[in-house]
Amino acid sequence: MEQQAKSIRPFIGAKDYELSKSFYRDVGFQEIILSPDMCLFKIGQLGFYLQKAYVKDWIDNTMVFIEVEDVDAYWKELLALDLPAKYQGVKLTAVREYDWGRECFLHDPSGILWHFGQFGGR
Repeated sequence: MEQQAKSIRPFIGAKDYELSKSFYRDVGFQEIILSPDMCLFKIGQLGFYLQKAYVKDWIDNTMVFIEVEDVDAYWKELLALDLPAKYQGVKLTAVREYDWGRECFLHDPSGILWHFGQFGGR
C-alpha cells in the first residue's frame, strides 16, 4: 500500500452504555459524542468507538491492547482511580511478566478485557 494509515480504532460494545461512558471518562479518555448510540473515546492519538450495543458473545471475547511506556506507573495510576469500588464487575489484575514484556489488565463494566503492556525488559 502506498497510502499511510493514520490510526486504528476498534468498535466495542457496552452492556450499560451510560455506565460505560462514565467509566471511560474516569479512566481518562476524552469523550466525543458522534450520535446518541456511539461515542469516540480518545487519549492522545489513540481512540476507540463505544457503541450502544450489547452482544454477549462479542463482548465476552473482546480484548484491547494498549502499549504504554511504563507499565508499573500505569498500574499505579489505575489503582489510584479505585475503579472496582465505583463500578460493579470491574476487575484489575496486577502486572505480570512474560518473555515478550510485561502487562496489567482491566475488565470494564461490560467485561471487555483491556491489556496495558510494555515490550522488552524493565
